[in-house]
Amino acid sequence: MTPAEYYQLKAFARIDGALVALLWTCSFICYIIGFTSTAYGMAAIVLLVATPFYVARRLRRFRDVARAGIISFARSWAYTVLVFFYGAVLLAVVHYVYFAYLDRGYVIQTLSNALASPQGKMMVEQYGIGQTVSESMEMLREMRPIDYALNILTLNIMAGVVLGLPIAAFVQRKNTVTPNT
Repeated sequence: MTPAEYYQLKAFARIDGALVALLWTCSFICYIIGFTSTAYGMAAIVLLVATPFYVARRLRRFRDVARAGIISFARSWAYTVLVFFYGAVLLAVVHYVYFAYLDRGYVIQTLSNALASPQGKMMVEQYGIGQTVSESMEMLREMRPIDYALNILTLNIMAGVVLGLPIAAFVQRKNTVTPNT
């Protein structure tokens, strides 16, 4: 890969990473609203599950527009990992801003209320996870906003590395033109 091709790859990945971050931010907003409305909770899941398909679509666009319809597996995978990386960095900033300045304990309180409800107590008792749940809730209460942001950053980068493999395998296209004899 030449330096110009590398810069081109990064430029397209940055734009698509910003679009993925926007998709994830909408999913996060739907998740927060989903505490009070199940329709928004389902929308959050749908947006999250749509991410690999959206990235594959954007990779296909990169292949067809910038690469003249030909892209190797390695370049496809690198592009996908970069898209997830740039998207994860922007989403981590969104998470930090939300938990540092906007949340004011809303998420933890909502989870605590759900677990304190009769249905929540019954579920915890049925599965025998009372100790685990209380330890997890205590750990969540002690986390700082930067901890949430770094966790989401790490998870999304790892998701990009793993999901990049099938996406790259599916979207790669080799030169199938044979020379005339």
